[in-house]
Amino acid sequence: MAELTNLESKLAEVLGLAAAAKGAAEAVRDMLNEDERELAGTLDRMRDQAAETEERCTDVAGGFEGKKTAILEAARETRQEATEMMKTYLAGEGDALDGFEFLTMAEAGEVGHWAIVKALNERARIPSVGELAEWALPIQEEHLAAVREGSLQLASKEDPNETAD
Repeated sequence: MAELTNLESKLAEVLGLAAAAKGAAEAVRDMLNEDERELAGTLDRMRDQAAETEERCTDVAGGFEGKKTAILEAARETRQEATEMMKTYLAGEGDALDGFEFLTMAEAGEVGHWAIVKALNERARIPSVGELAEWALPIQEEHLAAVREGSLQLASKEDPNETAD
């Protein structure tokens, strides 16, 4: 398998994180109860944007001569690791606040990874990567703000004096 540069490796990571984000949005959506359904639209939008991000990353990966397969394999590994992290974090948890807390961590990680892709590409100057990062970073920042707001909305409904499960 081809060796990846730092930039190609980070592209694989954001691709894998986007793939994992689709499943995370669906898993947290399933945790919503009837009183929390107003947050479903946010999760659906995030899932759809993650799918588009995955597609765009795959297209850009195809532009790296002889490296697409290696990038996609590294992306699969990242997706598996992120999915396992979600399963571990949410094991035994059933309420949406726990799900949104996980998404807050995950989205913060994606924002960081996209910022790194953008910074690496400032030296590499690969137009397709630059366009992708310019498109994706604001979306990830929006996702982080949305899950943070959702977390706070859910937390405001919690009884602070109730015993934690």
